[in-house]
Amino acid sequence: MAKILIVGCGSIGMQLANTLSAKGHHVIGLKRHPPSHVTNRVNYFTADITVSDQLNDLPIDFEIVYFIVSPDGRNEESYRAIYETGLDNLLSRLSQTVSPTRWIFVSSTSVYGQTQGEWVDELSNAQPANITSQLIRQAEQRLMDLSVQNIVVRFSGIYGPGREYLLRLASQSPVIQQDPPYYTNRIHQQDCIGVLVYLSECHLAGIGLEQCYVASDDDPAPMWEVISWLAVQMNCQPPSIKMTDDNPDLNKRCNNQRLKSLGYTFKYPNYKSGYLELLIDYVQ
Repeated sequence: MAKILIVGCGSIGMQLANTLSAKGHHVIGLKRHPPSHVTNRVNYFTADITVSDQLNDLPIDFEIVYFIVSPDGRNEESYRAIYETGLDNLLSRLSQTVSPTRWIFVSSTSVYGQTQGEWVDELSNAQPANITSQLIRQAEQRLMDLSVQNIVVRFSGIYGPGREYLLRLASQSPVIQQDPPYYTNRIHQQDCIGVLVYLSECHLAGIGLEQCYVASDDDPAPMWEVISWLAVQMNCQPPSIKMTDDNPDLNKRCNNQRLKSLGYTFKYPNYKSGYLELLIDYVQ
């Protein structure tokens, strides 16, 4: 079994920690404010990665390090704090180990700047226009340049319990662009955890891995289609047609074939399978 560090134990990080621990791995979760009552086998290390001194006692003999952080705000300062300063501090601390460590860096498909509904995959140009996505992209590249063993996983829009933005939007009879289509890409949070666990299992089994994977379901669908379908399921008024936006910030379709070729099977391969389950417990 492996010794694994999970940096950033939010909802996905904590579920990942619990899953890996249940499989028998020695898991340490790095978190600024660990839960006060821990009932599983996950150990927590309390630290703010942006403060280097707080990492002085962090163990360094990890086989796998997951980096699953969320900035405090959607601004340049918050993103620099974790994707530059925080990453610098962790790399400095963990560089002291003599054993190779494989990083699995959770990124975002926001690093793609495409705007015309193009298909994108791991080989597509990734040059985002906004500074926050640029900082994520720079952190990606830094880790990939550091070692060919390091992996970047680009998640598209995450949904699931507690992540119900589209349900709230559909209930408000929004104005949505219909033509040309504005595509939305998504992944259920259970598949986020599934992908991250699967990659560690492949690594431990000695299966060769690529440096980058796009993690998004099989069905990049037009927003108009998704919201219209949700409105029917929720017995809400349908959306209204929005005037065409000739300059969308982002508009692309994510291709997950590399991940599926590796052998991963999505639990929720499309938005209908995921949202039908979510709607059962959704209360407006």
